Amino acid sequence: MRNNVFLYHRNVNDFTKEVKKLIEIGEKYGFNVVNRPEDANIIVAIGGDGAFLQAVRYTGFRQDAIYVGFGRGLNEFYCDFDIHKLDEVDRLFSDNSARIEAGLEVRKYPLLSASINESTPMLCLNEASIKSSIIKSLAIEVYIDDLHFETFRGDGMVVSTPTGSTAYNKSLDGAIVDPLIPCMQVSEIASVNNNRYRTLGSSFIVHDSRKLSLRIVEDGNDYPIIGMDNEALSLKYTDRIDIELSDQVIKTVKLKNNSFWHKVQRSFF
Repeated sequence: MRNNVFLYHRNVNDFTKEVKKLIEIGEKYGFNVVNRPEDANIIVAIGGDGAFLQAVRYTGFRQDAIYVGFGRGLNEFYCDFDIHKLDEVDRLFSDNSARIEAGLEVRKYPLLSASINESTPMLCLNEASIKSSIIKSLAIEVYIDDLHFETFRGDGMVVSTPTGSTAYNKSLDGAIVDPLIPCMQVSEIASVNNNRYRTLGSSFIVHDSRKLSLRIVEDGNDYPIIGMDNEALSLKYTDRIDIELSDQVIKTVKLKNNSFWHKVQRSFF
């Protein structure tokens, strides 16, 4: 299985020329392109962060494979390589000094484990979210471990990983968290604060040893939208979501001189 590569790209027609060139470069250096992800030990996502998230989910969050992301330029968080600059990739393989200069390394990103209605847990790389599906606020009892922390009412809540802190979480004024910190962050979506409902009113971060439980208060809004990264789940009924940081990780090839904080600086300043 060594050096077997599976290519994942959503919009085939957008990258026909680039994919062909990428395959040629790979074959030149002894990589084999396979048609099934289970036959690969390297999974390449082409198209940007959205494609990377879908590739990881489509291939089952493989623990025995390395993920590589190719985006459109450098304004991506999971993709360190530009699909339109494949000559630079060719140079990395052909020139040892170029590899040393680039500082290629394997980094590990944490995953969330989310169980809906006490079912088999599902994994997320960015975030798990719960939102009202109707024009009515959603009431959620929030438990941290066994502590009833608060009763939330509003449009929903988002629980993110450190790498997911720059995505949906940031649009909710959540903090950006260094991926080296093993934790998860909880952010509110349009909370209601009055004499009956009182929430923290800000995002909060919990240690990786903690377990969160979001329990739906049955008041006619029992069919919320559950999001796992960039995909929505179709469920008839949701009673609770139990979330914790998984002991599994995603391994990805990164450039040492293009750190998480380089990307934050480039994307938001």
